[in-house]
Amino acid sequence: MKYLIIGNSAGGIGAVEGIRQIDKEGGITVISNEPYHTYSRPLISYLLLGKITEDKRKYRGADFYAKNNVKLVHGTVKRIYPEDKQVILSGGEQVSYDKLMVAAGSSPFVPPFEGLDGVPAENRFAFMCLDDALNLNKALDKNKRVLIVGAGLIGLKCAEGILEKVAGVTVVDLAPRILSSILDDYGAKPFQELLESKGIEFRLSRGVKRFEGRTAVLDDGETVDFDILVLAVGVRPNTALLKDIAEIDKGIVINEKSETTAPDIYAAGDCVQTVDASSGESKIMALLPNAYIQGECAGINMAGGEKSFNKAIPMNAIGFFGLHVVTAGNYTGDKLYTEREGNGYKRLFYGDNKLNGFILVGNVEKAGIYTSLIRERTPLDSIDFALVCKKPGMMAFTREERNIKLGGGAV
Repeated sequence: MKYLIIGNSAGGIGAVEGIRQIDKEGGITVISNEPYHTYSRPLISYLLLGKITEDKRKYRGADFYAKNNVKLVHGTVKRIYPEDKQVILSGGEQVSYDKLMVAAGSSPFVPPFEGLDGVPAENRFAFMCLDDALNLNKALDKNKRVLIVGAGLIGLKCAEGILEKVAGVTVVDLAPRILSSILDDYGAKPFQELLESKGIEFRLSRGVKRFEGRTAVLDDGETVDFDILVLAVGVRPNTALLKDIAEIDKGIVINEKSETTAPDIYAAGDCVQTVDASSGESKIMALLPNAYIQGECAGINMAGGEKSFNKAIPMNAIGFFGLHVVTAGNYTGDKLYTEREGNGYKRLFYGDNKLNGFILVGNVEKAGIYTSLIRERTPLDSIDFALVCKKPGMMAFTREERNIKLGGGAV
């Protein structure tokens, strides 16, 4: 059996490990458009901070490819021919397969800003991959001012990573608060105050109308001068490889087995669209844990095993200067539970006897309890939910449930 995996990040690594659970001998080829050992993308900001070494940024050990008998190919896939079961690389090389898994990830979304072409390429950066971080790091200087367009996860991690290396950082976003995709007003407030106390400036509820050289003109007329521009507006899934081959909506559509609608072709990670277990909505959930599990699921099924994953949910865990937040699920339901104390904040969203989502700021130690309730769609009347709200822990579950969750099975 010949297995071909496009992508060398979490989804691709999950697929390798899934295949090897079932098939120890089949040939595995991984095609990567980056010339690096697999690494954890969320850690690239810590590279700028100097908190991690090259070894620590690796997603798997140095012997991963040799240990799993994987052939790693550096190249870019130009086209897939499903009828012939062949992939053509940009250099003309042909790679055949019996089973194919696409984990092509996502790419930065760059709005058509007026005047953007006038910003010199050497002053303009994205912040999605290792090369982005390395190139940005070379450009940083204590005398340079940085403008970041986008106050989401990517933009703010970039701001944290570079702050001590530049003269100043200004962040612009159309939303009225930072981290608007994962936090409400109250949850965002302590993070904005913390980042501002460190010297980061924000221009919120405003967008860039145009660029005039190295000056951004905002839509209210204010101008922001900069030496370095980082565009962190958002991302788009890389779906082009399966255009006219498999079903594509906003992302590549997969089922519980990570199968696409094309025979013998699977997909995982940021490029896919699947069902959100917390809402029942089909959507893109570009998160590392989902990517890995989808990839592992694909690998097991590619190798003839049986594996399903129908518990994907939106989830984020991130920290800035020591203050942490974990969020999961969706913020719907006709009932809320809220705690506020200092910078700490907890909000649970629930209804119809199910926990739908949560926001935890500060003390995030027990986030796994809430995440499990959302993934499993646990009926809240089957546990001591009042206790779980205040003090999440295993004692809020029945003895039978505790045994199952702890791996002992029902008693």
